[in-house]
Amino acid sequence: MRQLKNEYTELKKQYAPTPIKNMTHHPLFGYVIISLILIVIQLLFISGSDLIPLNVTQAIMQTMIYIVAGMGVGLLLFMAGLMSFATGAFIGLGTYLAALIMKNFMVPYVVILAFVIVVGIVAGILVGFVSLRVKGIHLLIITLALATVMSTMYALPNSFTGGPNGISKVPFPELAMLFKTNRDTMYFVVLAIMFVLVVITLNIINSPMGRAMLAMSNSESLAQAMGVNLLKYRVLAFVISTVYSLLAGVLYVSYMQSSIYATWSSSLAMNILIAACLGGTANPAGVMAGSFVVFTIDYAFLKNLAFFQKYPQASLFFNGILIIIIIAKYPGGLIRLLGSIKYGVKALFAKRRVYKYGPEN
Repeated sequence: MRQLKNEYTELKKQYAPTPIKNMTHHPLFGYVIISLILIVIQLLFISGSDLIPLNVTQAIMQTMIYIVAGMGVGLLLFMAGLMSFATGAFIGLGTYLAALIMKNFMVPYVVILAFVIVVGIVAGILVGFVSLRVKGIHLLIITLALATVMSTMYALPNSFTGGPNGISKVPFPELAMLFKTNRDTMYFVVLAIMFVLVVITLNIINSPMGRAMLAMSNSESLAQAMGVNLLKYRVLAFVISTVYSLLAGVLYVSYMQSSIYATWSSSLAMNILIAACLGGTANPAGVMAGSFVVFTIDYAFLKNLAFFQKYPQASLFFNGILIIIIIAKYPGGLIRLLGSIKYGVKALFAKRRVYKYGPEN
């Protein structure tokens, strides 16, 4: 008996996962690698390297900001089964609120973020309660109308949004009144906030709240039968999405130092929604993949080509064709495509191993 126990212990030690294997299987491992790559890109740009031009870092920066809003849209769409066209308008609201505070008050950046989160909670509750009365296409129409109303109000002459001219010369924020940021260092601040929100999003997806939203998305009647409070989780879904959108607005104006009403139209909300759908999952990895295709490729590469500079709408045509091809072939989005590629590579190595060493006994 003791001999069998010793043999079992030896086998357990032999086949136990190594620390490196445990690390690579951690849910955050891929996001840490992506973050390190983004840090290296910015450091190369700051060092004056010709490998990373300005337009690439700006494209990555804007993509990270839209990933923050996209994660909220992904949770709203894939977890709760709801859609909204008001994302762009709420990002705009976040830019104006942050600009108002940064231009008139000397407060730490964390205070600005906390204030915007509170506003986002209140706005999300209001929109969430409205959503209780309607669903499906009617909810989309209501959120589209809300986005139109908000965009129109931004364009009216007023001191809050600056009217048609927008707002400009917004100072860079201070971190806890100790460190004054600039355009280069704000890149790292945005990256850090995005990473924190990735962790929060993953926890929401794997929490009882996420499972309740998913049940509500699949079947509201079945979810109610299981004891899921539709009122609570519908409102929560809109609160989370709205808070993420307003935070994206704060990050945008902190980096760009300006905001104009034309940016916050329903077309931006449509692009963020397309990025989430292209990713194919509520998981932040899907939103990142979709946002890279929709925003980074367009901002960093297509707009620098002479053809796309002459015909700006051609980039929309390119993105549209790419999205149709990917979604038609892989309804699960880019995540499913990447999963198929990963499976194909593993199968190829397995065949090579069998060819070289023969089949395992």
